[in-house]
Amino acid sequence: MKTRFLGNSGVRVSELCFGAMTFGGKGYWTGIGQVQQKEADELVDMAIDGGINFFDTADVYSEGLSEQILGKALGDKRKDIILATKVRGRTGKGPNDVGLSRKHIADSCNASLKRLGTDYIDLYQVHSFDPMTPLEETLRALDDLVRDGKVRYIGVSNFTGWQLMKALSISEKQNLEKFVTLQALYSLIARDLENELVPLCLDQKLGILPWSPLGGGFLTGKYRRGKTRPQGARRTDPTNQFLQFDEERGFDIVDELERIAGSHKATITQAALNYLLKKPGVTSVIIGAKTKDQLADNLKTTDWEMTAEEVARLDEMSKPPRAYPYWMLERTVQDR
Repeated sequence: MKTRFLGNSGVRVSELCFGAMTFGGKGYWTGIGQVQQKEADELVDMAIDGGINFFDTADVYSEGLSEQILGKALGDKRKDIILATKVRGRTGKGPNDVGLSRKHIADSCNASLKRLGTDYIDLYQVHSFDPMTPLEETLRALDDLVRDGKVRYIGVSNFTGWQLMKALSISEKQNLEKFVTLQALYSLIARDLENELVPLCLDQKLGILPWSPLGGGFLTGKYRRGKTRPQGARRTDPTNQFLQFDEERGFDIVDELERIAGSHKATITQAALNYLLKKPGVTSVIIGAKTKDQLADNLKTTDWEMTAEEVARLDEMSKPPRAYPYWMLERTVQDR
């Protein structure tokens, strides 16, 4: 498997990142995945054998159980892995057990290190913006973790453009560690990122790590126009519609993915992932396989490449609305 630089750093990671959100199955995360230790051990070994050296989790996934299971599964292979986790969400009932304060970041980092069974975290990501804590406090706390050797690089997830650019500006002005990655929702049915955040990441040299690249399973082809939805699947449950998008348009995209996949002797899933690897700024696409069969299919994504013409066809049929002022700025550029 090919590797790419982790944003504006000297570290190289695999084009696919193994996401461990399905590990544990506790609390809110029960419906997302219930992979236990034995199965996790097998999946992690299979991923590493397939060329993956990048693994991602978060302290809130299954209330810390995901980190614990992943840490044990990595075992003595940890030294060859780029390991990422996140901080921000609620980890307890106390008033300070949530957010991006210095206290919560320090406490959460120590707890994650213990659960993961490691002395350092390669990529420590803030899981979303905290409007109640000054960015200066958050960034100084993260910088201290890097200086203490507990964290090597820092990243961000689920920020708006102005929030991310403000954070980068503060880091530059105060000589603090800068974010090197943005983990964000990005897929053929969710390309809003391209309005503002993709240009920002290209300009500031942040690596993009797409989460939910298969649109919550929609882009695997298991949901098809006019066909019965699979029992137990997330979008089969009308109360579990986390991702909002035009399904009719989505069905058209899946049909096109099927045509493209067929010409490469591939699967719809591989085509959806392959598309993202052709997009500017993308460093590594986060996959969340629950079974060996799913993982085996995902690993074949990097065995082939979508053509420029195929990417252009998918671009045209999935392009997001151009909100103001972006359509106005495009006209301005054309005037030059």
